[in-house]
Order: sequence, then C-alpha cells, then structure tokens
Amino acid sequence: MADDSLNHHKRDPIKSSVGNVAAQRRRQNAVTVGKERRESLVRAKRLCRVGTSADGEVSSDGDMMVDEEQSILEMQTSSAVEELKSAVAYQGKGAMQKRVNALRELRRLLSRFEFPPIETALKAGAIPVLVQCLAFGSPDEQLLEAAWCLTNIAAGKQEETKALLPALPLLIAHLGEKSSSPVAEQCAWALGNVAGEGEEFRNVLLSQGALPPLARMMLPNKGSTVRTAAWALSNLIKGPDPKPATELIKVDGLLDAILRHLKRADEELTTEVAWVVVYLSALSNVATSLLVKSGVLQLLVERLATSNSLQLLIPVLRSLGNLVAGDSSTISDVLVPGHGITDQVIAVLVKCLKSEHRVLKKEAAWVLSNIAAGSVEHKQLIHSSEVLALLLHLLSTSPFDIKKEVAYVLGNLCVSPTEGEGKPKLIQEHLVSLVGRGCLSGFIDLVRSADIEAARLGLQFMELVLRGMPNDEGTKLVEREDGVDAMERFQFHENEDLRNMANGLVDKYFGEDYGLDE
Repeated sequence: MADDSLNHHKRDPIKSSVGNVAAQRRRQNAVTVGKERRESLVRAKRLCRVGTSADGEVSSDGDMMVDEEQSILEMQTSSAVEELKSAVAYQGKGAMQKRVNALRELRRLLSRFEFPPIETALKAGAIPVLVQCLAFGSPDEQLLEAAWCLTNIAAGKQEETKALLPALPLLIAHLGEKSSSPVAEQCAWALGNVAGEGEEFRNVLLSQGALPPLARMMLPNKGSTVRTAAWALSNLIKGPDPKPATELIKVDGLLDAILRHLKRADEELTTEVAWVVVYLSALSNVATSLLVKSGVLQLLVERLATSNSLQLLIPVLRSLGNLVAGDSSTISDVLVPGHGITDQVIAVLVKCLKSEHRVLKKEAAWVLSNIAAGSVEHKQLIHSSEVLALLLHLLSTSPFDIKKEVAYVLGNLCVSPTEGEGKPKLIQEHLVSLVGRGCLSGFIDLVRSADIEAARLGLQFMELVLRGMPNDEGTKLVEREDGVDAMERFQFHENEDLRNMANGLVDKYFGEDYGLDE
C-alpha cells in the first residue's frame, strides 16, 4: 500500500534542495497555516453569539456591556449555574421550561461579552450539569442551549477547553441523523472549537469517532450546516498526522459533496469547504490524487477568476498550489501547454500577482514555482507569458517573503528537470534573458539575507550565472553586483553547506587568492 503521507519530493529544479523545499513547505504550511489563517481571517475558535436556530435572542449590543463590573458579572454567572443545577434537580410541573430558561440565562452570559466568564462558570460546576442536559431524549430546545453553552466554553483557554472532555461523547453522538439540524450544527461548532485547541484535542476527538458524522454533515445541501461542519473538519484534520485527511476523503459521497459545494454562490460556505481542500491536498497523497482526478482544479481556477473575496481566494489559491506541488502527474497530464485550463491558470495567477494583497502574491508565486519545476514546455510557457515581467518587478520591489517565492520561480525557469544527483542542465536562453533583464541583483540580495533557505537559493542562482553565461560574462556580472563580497560573508559561516558552496564558487571562478591583495 502506498504511503498516505506526503513524503515524496517535488521534481528537481535548480538543485535538489530547492525542489525538496517546495514539498516540505507544503506540509509545514498545513500545520502552521492555522495560526496564519486565524490571525488574518478567522479565529481557530469561534464564540457563538447568534445561535444556529437563528433565534436572535442575543442582543447585538452585548459587547457594549464589557465595562460592567467584573465582580457583578462573576456573581451573575455563579448564580446562573446554581439556578441551572436547581432546575435540573427539579421534577415538578414546568420542569422542562425551567431548565431551558436556566440554560438560556447561562448561555446569554457566556455569549454577550468579549471575554466571557468561562472560568467562573467552570468553578461553579457548569460542565457536569451541562452534560446532564445533553442526555438523549431531552427536548431540542434544551439540547441546543446546552450545546451552545459548551461551544462558548470551548472557545476559551486551553485549560477551559480541556474541561469539556467529559461532554465530548454526547456532543459527538448528537451529530447523528436522529438529531435536528440546529442541534447537530451546534454540537459540530463545539467540537470545532475543541479541535482548534491543538493536536492533543484533535487526537481525542478522532479516537472517539468524531470524523465520520462530521463528514456526513457535509453531504446535504444545507448551507449553514455544511459551513459549520466544514469548518470543524478543517480544524480536525489539519495535521500533522495525514491519516485523518485520508480517512475523510474516503467517506462515501464526500468528494462529490466538495465539488458540489465549490460551485455554490455562497462564498462563506465555499470558503470553509476550500479550507478542507487545503488540508486534504497538503497532507494526504490519496486525497491529492482523488482531488486531481475529480476535476477540482477547474473549479478552483473558476473561483479564482470570478471571486474578489480575499477570504475565499486564499484557501482556493493554496489548494491549487498544493495540488500542483503534490501530485507528480498534475503538471504533466493536466496543465498541458496550449490547453484552455492551462491558459486559465496562468491568467488567474497573473490576477493574484497584481493583487494589492500580499498573501495572494506570495501564494501565486509559490504555485508558479512548482509549475516552473515541471517540463521544459512549462518553463517556456511561463517565460513567454506576461507573468515574467510581473515576477521580475516583484523580485526587485517586494517584501522579503514574496521576493523569495519569486526567486524560486525564476530559478526554476533556468534549469531543466534532472534525474538523480548532480548539477542540473541549464536552459541558457532563459538564463541569459533573465540576467539581461536585471534579476541578478535580486538573487544577490538573497545571498546577503539571514534566511538560510533564501541564501542557498541565491548562491545556487549565482552558480548558474557563473557556469552558464556565455563568454565568461558571469564572473564580470557577479563582481559588478558585489556578488563576491556577498559570498565572502560565508567564509567562516556556521552552516557548512553554505560555507562550502560559497567558498567553492569564489575559489573556482575567482581564484583562491581573490581579494588577498586588499
């Protein structure tokens, strides 16, 4: 059986290390993008202020109450928990409504403030009584209010989330088909918050069987339910273990549901589904292969072409990049030069490179770097397109992170795919063209950077220039751009690989005695 994890490497561009970095970064992205995603777009945990049943009872001015005295708030919360305990113990007339009213009051306190009184609720003993309220056979209104309380407690700090562990089996059980949609969705929301806390919590949820019922919630065409389930699943499968992603893509009907939802007009829903595709394509070979064969690339390209929503464009673009980097047949078999989809891919990447959003530029450059690591035909496609002028401009004007991604594209354009170790074969026409348009100084800037990966990339390109420029122009060009000085900073560098690379280039092309007279 093939290994589910993505332990293969991308085809060799400039040197093997450059290609390996592409696949390695993709896996690292899957693990770390959570932080990046939530800081810029959505929190890994979400406080529920308006319920899944849209009852609208939480007033919109709730955040205006944050100035209320903390001691009063804590007293109200403790009182609400005690009232709930009393209501649960009560067996007389109107017992059900008494429980619902008590739950609603606690839920309001946990929903109306920027920093809800979670710690106070836990100290008062809220979790055991909330678990009691999740008992099977309870009315939907009670289940919904209890799950809502637990959702917001799970949105708290790690130790507060950990207090929910006794409630997980019932929350998972209420994801089943026998539960009403609002109850199931609220339970999914709570579980998504728990999964967002980290790998330890994801493993607990996975071991208790949370993945299959969450996956089944994505199958219908219920917008809100699908949106919440997709968000919870993206938290649940985001690694580093690839097995959950592989398990998810194998759920009957899940792949068809993903394709269907990606076509929908609801961009909020599509955004959450696209994040599921991000983690599937980043972590699992099986999922990547199935997604490519399903035709999802065309859907992603269409979304990139038609949407202006940054929240949607980021996961769609990253999914496209993961698929291009992850499946060795994608570039060769799907992105065929001259075919319509290939031209569309280039067009949407141009759109992203021209965007004012830094993250879109960086992601687009990463996608292009993997296309440029393909066949000579793909390199020629990029080199002859309007992308090239944009890349050269970005290399000289962009922030460092974008500049590094762009450098990978340009470097990959100058070498043809190779088998095994050894120096890659030059595409001299591309090298001369790029150097003639002034890209060498950008690569030398990378050599001067403190980033080891970027410095290595810069040195590799300088090696191409020194080896490949006709009439020994390489040495003059490197010297004119103060490239020798940039390399000499590695003379006693702690990184042995960079030290040997830089010293070797200076010795070979400028002589072992270069600079001694000075």
